[in-house]
Amino acid sequence: MSVIAHIESLSLGYSEEPLFSGLSLDIYEGMMLAVVGANGTGKSTFVKTVLGLHDPKIGTIHWPKGRPDEIGYLAQLSEFDRRFPIRVRDLAAMGAWKGFNPFSGLNAAARKKVDQALDQAGVLDLAERPLHTLSGGQLQRTLFARVIMQDAPLIILDEPFAAVDQNTEQHLLKIIDGWKKEKRAVLLVVHDLSAVLDHCSHALLLGNGAASFGTVSDVLSHDRLVAQGYMSASQASWIFRKTTEQQAAHV
Repeated sequence: MSVIAHIESLSLGYSEEPLFSGLSLDIYEGMMLAVVGANGTGKSTFVKTVLGLHDPKIGTIHWPKGRPDEIGYLAQLSEFDRRFPIRVRDLAAMGAWKGFNPFSGLNAAARKKVDQALDQAGVLDLAERPLHTLSGGQLQRTLFARVIMQDAPLIILDEPFAAVDQNTEQHLLKIIDGWKKEKRAVLLVVHDLSAVLDHCSHALLLGNGAASFGTVSDVLSHDRLVAQGYMSASQASWIFRKTTEQQAAHV
């Protein structure tokens, strides 16, 4: 797979004591990378660094083919002001603002693309609704439609399943799986490990000043989750017992 970004010896933080240091990894086409950690461990800082909004204390991010013209980004739902006076259709269209002329409006081809993105996200029937009338799940689907419109090779999703029901989560996961098939790289910041274990191939676990990267099975082990302060021993035991039971039920 072609490498999109090469991260070398990365150290991040806002004070003399880094949040973590010595992180090296490649982000490549079709990669599904889960970023996991307790609050304050550096997940948002890592995302901002990849987006170019935060400078590392040490280390570099190298883009072998050049930095992508577009990086898809979905911030936490709590950071979005749904009082913004636009319709569902308008918010989705904003994902491709670079390709549209704001003075002439959308042509027929552009409107078709917006409708296709809304349909894929499951909110085409809400296209004319103002944002303030949407539920949390409907708004998140609309924001996914905006990311679809960005048509980016690298997509970063920060807590995309917060405040949505299970049906919406499953719908969004199908979209994410589709991006993987299209060889887009997806960085998925999550708290719920169930989505990670089923859909991601690699994980970055942050906590207690450490950054552990590797396959999901290697990184998100019982002992490592406890050692890096993500879970207590009893919580980790419950998660892995539950996962084993679910896997056995599907055999």
